[in-house]
Amino acid sequence: MTDAPYLKIEGLRKQFGSFTALKNVSLEIPSGEFVCFLGPSGCGKTTLLRAVAGLDVQTAGRIFQGGRDISNLPPSQRDFGIVFQSYALFPNLTVSANVGYGLVNRRLSRNETATRVGELLQLVGLPDSGDKYPAQLSGGQQQRVALARALALSPGLLLLDEPLSALDARVRAYLRTEIRRLHQRLGITTIMVTHDQEEALTMADRIVVMNQGVIEQVGTPLEVYRQPASAFVADFVGTTNFLATVVRDNGAVQLGPLVLACEAGLSPGPGHGVTLAIRPEDVVVRNVTAQSPNRIATRVTGIEFLGSFCRTSLSLGPELPTLLADFSINLVRDLSITEGQDLWISLPPERIRVFPGATNPP
Repeated sequence: MTDAPYLKIEGLRKQFGSFTALKNVSLEIPSGEFVCFLGPSGCGKTTLLRAVAGLDVQTAGRIFQGGRDISNLPPSQRDFGIVFQSYALFPNLTVSANVGYGLVNRRLSRNETATRVGELLQLVGLPDSGDKYPAQLSGGQQQRVALARALALSPGLLLLDEPLSALDARVRAYLRTEIRRLHQRLGITTIMVTHDQEEALTMADRIVVMNQGVIEQVGTPLEVYRQPASAFVADFVGTTNFLATVVRDNGAVQLGPLVLACEAGLSPGPGHGVTLAIRPEDVVVRNVTAQSPNRIATRVTGIEFLGSFCRTSLSLGPELPTLLADFSINLVRDLSITEGQDLWISLPPERIRVFPGATNPP
């Protein structure tokens, strides 16, 4: 039994000419973990995945897999399977031939190869599709074939490069559940690149949030969502209200005529600007009394129906920002919330995050 990480990345830097895509990235991934690299386009997440695979060799830094230094090894000498967004299946080969393609060099007998391919197709839910060609399958089925092919050689590491982004919403939701179940069954260390926060939140054991070539935060989905380490993370993962405020000498903050209490430490001191962040679902409207913390009089200026809840726009007053609040359908019905209505709300101090600077993130 060892506590050493299965994959260890040390001070990784990658340059494309004068552009630095990765800036001294370090990360440790335990064996059997499902990790998502999450971030906007151009943040470096795919470059980091390709460096691990040896497809884009790093400019500086080292990569260790299972205690072995693989920093300068070609892809063929690294222990991984990879699934791309584009499926990358051979159109002229059957599904069985595609899945078994990597087994050819293993010198297995025809029966052994057929048995292994059959097991893999059963594993991904396509036991009767071996004789079909990729063009005869749906996009979701093709991606499952690509997944089976990546698993054919029983790799120690599975790399998924935005594997679901080309699929429609219903198939995406189905496949992310299937991939997660497959991971739990096989226990294979998995890295998935995605720009979709919902995929990361529902699939990952840990999320690595990246921005402009650096790691902003590493944590469980709950940690990243509830305790974002920066305004960027709070803005990128989920929906957040940002309020530019000024620190008062009593530890509270000033927002126009409003004074708000915060549980989080306020640094720097009085007179300096800080940004408050609060999730729309954390705005309280039920049972708000004069004793409720951070009680504010608001007016409903818009209601957007989103199925199981309504996203409500609340005016805090002249020259103050609009606040978004998510209310359940039951709450909207019970309180008869309508556009133009005056509402008292409360912003619980324990739900407010505080970030340096008083400029709202883009």
